[in-house]
Amino acid sequence: MSVLVGKKAPLFEANAVINGGEFVEKFSLEQFIGKKHVVFFFYPLDFTFVCPTEIIAFQEKMDEFEKRNVAVVGCSVDSHFSHWAWLNTEKNNGGIKGVKYPLVSDLSKTISENYDVLAGAYDINEDGEGEFNGEPVAYRGLFLIDKQGVVRHQVVNDLPLGRSIDEAIRMVDALQYFEENGEVCPANWKLGDDAMVADAVGVAKYLSEH
Repeated sequence: MSVLVGKKAPLFEANAVINGGEFVEKFSLEQFIGKKHVVFFFYPLDFTFVCPTEIIAFQEKMDEFEKRNVAVVGCSVDSHFSHWAWLNTEKNNGGIKGVKYPLVSDLSKTISENYDVLAGAYDINEDGEGEFNGEPVAYRGLFLIDKQGVVRHQVVNDLPLGRSIDEAIRMVDALQYFEENGEVCPANWKLGDDAMVADAVGVAKYLSEH
């Protein structure tokens, strides 16, 4: 599994659905560089079980992301037509109607490969034929990307394990606090807590007070 933290987030152009039902060609994260932080997350498949709980939970917290000037973007290996159908299915029928942030189509699986979250890999068998080993879907990867397009945080869950959206917000707060104040955020830090100066004196002061 690649560690992308500290590196430029892999860019792409792909079909996407935005605003709950509008098709966009050549959607790219590049549009946010210099303007917004980005939470870019992968999920395995449309019309499944854990995935809608995460996707709807992100939508329910969109006010929190927006007031922090953060774009939320989801991605799976489904087609943009599948995204559209799911976005237009009522929640009581297993849909995610009401979700407004972009969902990217990674039908070719190249975006998942570039972020190293594909739950398998292509290989050549004994007969010289290409085959896929593993599951041809994305793990539950999440990448926090700063305004310069650099990955500052990543977490990857196995397929059955849903993520904490509150933790994603906490990491946004920690990054933005560091960017604005230059102080680092200790264990279990949350917005409103004391941070500390990243030197021996600062650490000693923080520990003595806590």
